[in-house]
Amino acid sequence: MKTIIYMVRHAESPYTEGTERTRGLTTKGKGDVEKVTEILKEEGIDVAISSPYNRAILSIEGLAQYLGLDIKTFEGLRERCFAGEIIEDAELMSVIREKFYDFDYSLPGGESNSDCQNRSISVIKNILKEHSGKKIAIGTHGLVMTLMMNYFDSSYGLDFLNQLKKPDIYKLRFENLELKEVIRLWNEDLD
Repeated sequence: MKTIIYMVRHAESPYTEGTERTRGLTTKGKGDVEKVTEILKEEGIDVAISSPYNRAILSIEGLAQYLGLDIKTFEGLRERCFAGEIIEDAELMSVIREKFYDFDYSLPGGESNSDCQNRSISVIKNILKEHSGKKIAIGTHGLVMTLMMNYFDSSYGLDFLNQLKKPDIYKLRFENLELKEVIRLWNEDLD
């Protein structure tokens, strides 16, 4: 049975250390959320799901309100925990680039790509089973989205992650638990 997942990578969010769960969206991000709603409002979406992080919820909230849907959050869809202590953004990006394909590598107190992929895929598989034949919008994050897509198709890796925008939208067509097609819906001209 055909099930569609719309992966909505969150809109632009101001980075402030220690606010991973609660930070909102920038002015540009808020404007882009309106564009996300415009793109997806006629897709026939049945279910709205998100990471529990505020920026991901806010990125699909306008769509959910337009469609009259409640947003269900799942802890397993949160962004990867990179380290147990504060790490400089430039250093973090360097580690992500250098260690992306070492799926078992993690910084002290953090989780590996493998850990993140396993927990998020467990949620996605349940979503695909529970909402089989439906269209589902998911508010998500760049790295966890890449890892979920990589599970189904290994061509989604570091190059894919590096080209993602904030926000970005990918339409994934599944037949049962098999990814059959991926279409990017976010248009570069919308940035």
